[in-house]
Amino acid sequence: MELLSTNVCFAGEHRRYRHTSATLECTMEFAVYLPPAAVGSNPQKVPALWWLSGLTCTDQNFMEKAGAQRKAAELGVAIICPDTSPRGVNLPGEDDSYDFGSGAGFYINATQQPWAPHYRMYDYVLKELPQLVESELPLTDRRSISGHSMGGHGALICALRNPGLYASVSAFAPIAHPTVCPWGQKAFKGYLGDDPASWEEWDATLLIPKTSERLPLLIDQGTADGFLESQLNPEALVTACEQYNHPINLRMRNGYDHSYFFIASFIDDHLNHHARALGLS
Repeated sequence: MELLSTNVCFAGEHRRYRHTSATLECTMEFAVYLPPAAVGSNPQKVPALWWLSGLTCTDQNFMEKAGAQRKAAELGVAIICPDTSPRGVNLPGEDDSYDFGSGAGFYINATQQPWAPHYRMYDYVLKELPQLVESELPLTDRRSISGHSMGGHGALICALRNPGLYASVSAFAPIAHPTVCPWGQKAFKGYLGDDPASWEEWDATLLIPKTSERLPLLIDQGTADGFLESQLNPEALVTACEQYNHPINLRMRNGYDHSYFFIASFIDDHLNHHARALGLS
């Protein structure tokens, strides 16, 4: 882990790191916010909220725009923010569109060439990066997970596919049923191939019947979100949860859009939700 920068923030520290990822076979950057308890001469280990960002984002968007550090410092929770795709692997077409390739890893493990050796963001977020940061930084192995849009999809599938790994899960405007929306279909076809059956294990709505843990889902969705009808499909997720008695709290926020203004408005609610599950409040 190479420290790129550090900023004092609400008596904690925001840090950016670079490392070489064996999973993705490239160099990656990520961000960490450590609350006051985890910095200084006698740092204490703290649990972490993993934040997965959306299409086009890097590790910097959430840290600079969401305003999460004040509440995280108060609660004593760290925030880990990975990037959203491999970088600099120079695959043909990886920079041609905003919703596939660079900035659009979709938190799955690609099986199709030329993407399969590098586009394994699921394993990176689930295994490699947690092992690295928990061994190098003052973090416990207690984790919660959240995210926005593509990252909301990532948070949901990570939690639903791995019972017991996360204390809690939440999402802002997640791509809740990606096998039936244009974003998801484009990504899944490119990364996973033409057979829709191979896509199902990466779709939160289709995972609800299969999961062995009924971890409550907290989801905020803006009613003025331009992607609500065409891409996000929260109603399908709610229907699946109701059918299989999976607890879900979908809060439709009147007038809010898909932006970080929306996230900043409700991020404290989500941090409190995760802090309770992590035993911090």
